Amino acid sequence: MKIAQISPLIESVPPRYYGGTERIVSYLTEELVRMGHDVTLFASGDSTTAAELVSCAGMALRLDPAVKEQIPYYMLMLDRVRRMADEFDILHFHIDYFQFPLFNQLAGRTVTTLHGRQDIPDLKMLYTAFPDMPLVSISDSQRRPVSNANFAGTVYHGLPHELLKPNLSETGDYVAFLGRISPEKRPDRAIRIALAAGIPLKIAAKVDKADQEYFDELIKPMLDQPGVEFIGEINERQKTAFLGNARALLFPIDWPEPFGLVMIEAMACGTPVLAFRNGSVPEIIDDGLSGYIVDTEEEAVSVLQRTVVLDRRRVRRRFEERFSASRMAADYVTVYERMLEQAQMPASRRPAARDSVLSSRRDQKSMN
Repeated sequence: MKIAQISPLIESVPPRYYGGTERIVSYLTEELVRMGHDVTLFASGDSTTAAELVSCAGMALRLDPAVKEQIPYYMLMLDRVRRMADEFDILHFHIDYFQFPLFNQLAGRTVTTLHGRQDIPDLKMLYTAFPDMPLVSISDSQRRPVSNANFAGTVYHGLPHELLKPNLSETGDYVAFLGRISPEKRPDRAIRIALAAGIPLKIAAKVDKADQEYFDELIKPMLDQPGVEFIGEINERQKTAFLGNARALLFPIDWPEPFGLVMIEAMACGTPVLAFRNGSVPEIIDDGLSGYIVDTEEEAVSVLQRTVVLDRRRVRRRFEERFSASRMAADYVTVYERMLEQAQMPASRRPAARDSVLSSRRDQKSMN
């Protein structure tokens, strides 16, 4: 199958540091190539891939000091994809909905993975205006606010099996917070929980310009307390040690997280997760097996001691069963094949989108 993967240009593929979407695009692209598919990646020129790379910006836009406005680069990329569209069986977009007007006539050969939150009222009219554009959600919870949109399936993220080495024996003396400093990620909760439980906390996180004021005014003063260490942004190579040596990952989110890649990164390291019941969390964490799910800070403090003693081998095994890159790629290929098959059917015979949903839940959370 000839497949185009169209990535955001904010970060390279894979990203040097933080960049969840670009990281998933990389894992998916490399796995599709390994499976024998002919893949072309549209991304920034500093990307690294076994697929054919079409450079749509000299380097990741976030890292290029000469870039003041990002949208022109996306417009140029979409024009290039449109001119090359006939070369591909499937065009897989990871850039939200910028492509909808330009590719609506080719809807049957496109897939758009929604990587962001969908509980934004303005999105409903967009999906109503482009009902033929097939969408893939990254969790079932993500699609609830726009449940009538044209979803072709739910495909959970996955990681390469050997990307993060599990630490199944001795760990450090700390719990971890990894990701981004922002109000919805609630690093303040993580600090209070760790301090109340008497366990040191290490925070590895980036601070975006949009969140600098939040960091300076609320989080930075909390970092001066004994037992709290702020490391800053770390790269992929540093994650194995940071997550693997942690006794648990704290994921105290306060928003409808569409997936939460850091949860499965921790699981890959054998590290259990203590997470708040929001968004995709109940779909990702097997309560009492790969972590615990809580509703309040008080509950988190009381449950943390149980979390850190969960069987790390079982945590790693759950990752392998549910969240591998090979499973993710196979699920996407199933979506591609089903769409191409339906595109060849007369319109009167095509099933409604809700009747053709693929869900990664077929991996059965009930597996032991």
